[in-house]
Amino acid sequence: MLDEELKSKLKYIRLTGLAANRDQVLKIALDNDFSLPRFLQYVIEQEYCIKKENARKMRIQRAKIPENWVMETFPFPQQPQLNKTKVLHLYDSFDYICKVQNVIFIGPTGTGKTGLATAYLSKAINQGYNGRFIEFPDLISLLYESKGAYLERKVIKQFASYDCLLIDELCKALHNSSYDKLNVM
Repeated sequence: MLDEELKSKLKYIRLTGLAANRDQVLKIALDNDFSLPRFLQYVIEQEYCIKKENARKMRIQRAKIPENWVMETFPFPQQPQLNKTKVLHLYDSFDYICKVQNVIFIGPTGTGKTGLATAYLSKAINQGYNGRFIEFPDLISLLYESKGAYLERKVIKQFASYDCLLIDELCKALHNSSYDKLNVM
């Protein structure tokens, strides 16, 4: 059983994986006949993985993504006019982040613009980048409020600092009902 003082110290130095799984970690080390250096390496690797996963979860949470869509579930058959090869190439090559490219999805309601964009944002976050999802009316409102409080520069700087910014739904007034397909620009 883990001594409470040691457990408290492990939590204080944020070795939460070791604090929570001490007996299991020791059993693995004994079963595999780890040397002391190998045991230390194993513990550090486990804690590193835990920290990295927690950081990823925190970035996802801070991004405020309403629904976390993934590319693997996008219904390409329902969008036969969409250039699947182009969409997947841009997604897989990660050029939109590496080459700092803007991606615009244009199409009517229900064609999957938000789903695709969210998949791109999620991939960036999962790769260690920071990002944010915001709806256009909310962004405008935030900018308008910040202008009145003389914080406009601060808000703009905050949004410019994201590696991947997803601004959803440009404007219903700009929506052209003649669109019958989803386009990628």
